[in-house]
This record gives sequence, structure tokens and C-alpha cells, in this order.
Amino acid sequence: MFITLEGPEGSGKSSQLPELALWLRQQGFQVHTTREPGGTEISDQIRAILGDLANTAMKPRTEILLFLAARAQLVEEVMRPLLLTNTIILCDRYADSTLAYQGYGHGVPLDTLRQLLDFATGGLQPDLTILFDLDVEIGLNRRKNSGGEWNRLDAYALAFHQRVRKGYLALAAEEPQRWKIVNADQPFNKVQLDLRQVLAKTLSLSNPV
Repeated sequence: MFITLEGPEGSGKSSQLPELALWLRQQGFQVHTTREPGGTEISDQIRAILGDLANTAMKPRTEILLFLAARAQLVEEVMRPLLLTNTIILCDRYADSTLAYQGYGHGVPLDTLRQLLDFATGGLQPDLTILFDLDVEIGLNRRKNSGGEWNRLDAYALAFHQRVRKGYLALAAEEPQRWKIVNADQPFNKVQLDLRQVLAKTLSLSNPV
């Protein structure tokens, strides 16, 4: 099964993912965790370019193609082989990030992006996507105060991030059978419980605790 975690900056995906993976392993599942962009040696090199604050001259079209290149490598090198082994893949961001950030954020036509995404991924779609939803100002403040990485995309204007959030909500509304929305503006343990409840229902487990 292929599960993706999506959401605006500072929504808590990266913090919640390890705990969620540990819980799934305790339920007896084989789990692989990864992130986008990244997940392979080549993809991690592309991630460094995309996030570098020195690259503020990067144009949206360049940004899109670099994200797609990193994703194509991850899909072919890691994801497709693992999905043949009954492994659950938990991925921090995937193709929907391109639609939200470059589509709704930058205003690139969604039809164009979907064609490019289909080529880059070979049509690989998540079975389940969980949206970590929260106000973008709260998320950006979390990022600033966390002491972690502050990258080139974080530094975009607030209006950009607001368009991204609206885009995510629009994408979730289009495919309610694939998307589940979790309120990320809650204490860590409550968000984790909500995530487990979503997966328990998806995987027909009796106890999400």
C-alpha cells in the first residue's frame, strides 16, 4: 500500500511520520518511510538545489522539472520494487505537492502538471493521502521557531502559502475516496491518534491506540 502525507509548511508531517511508522510495524506490517524530494542519492542532491536559499532566481518551470526529476528517480529506484513486496510505503509529500505548490501556488495550469506528473511517476498514484490541515501562519511560525531547515519555498510570500492550502483543500474535495483530512492544529498526541484512526479504518484494524 502506498500512503502519502501532504500539507502546508509546518503542518507536522515529518514529525508524525516516524511515530506512525513505528505503530504500523507494531501491528505487524513491513513499512518503508521516505520523503519528497529525496529518498535516493540522486533525489537528495536535487533536494539540496531546490531548497537552497541562494537559488532565489529559480523560475517556477525549473522548479517543477527538478521536483519531477527527483520524483521519477524515487519511483523507479525505490517505490515500484517495494510495492511488489507487500510493503507499506509512507511518503512525506508526493505528486499532490506539485499540484498544490506549483499549480495553485504559482498558477501553472493543473492539466499541464498532471500530464507531467503522469510521465514522471509512470502513473503511480497513492492508495491513501492524508492532508495535515492548519492555518498557514501557524505553520510558518512553527517552522521559524523549530530551529530546523528554513528553505527557499518556506520563504515565499504568505499569499503563496495561502493559495497552497486552498489548493490542498480543493484537491481533497475532488477525491474524497482517496483523501482524509486531519486537523494539524492540535497537540502532537491527538494528531497521532487521529492518524492511527484513519489507518486503522483503511487497514481494517480493530485498535488504533
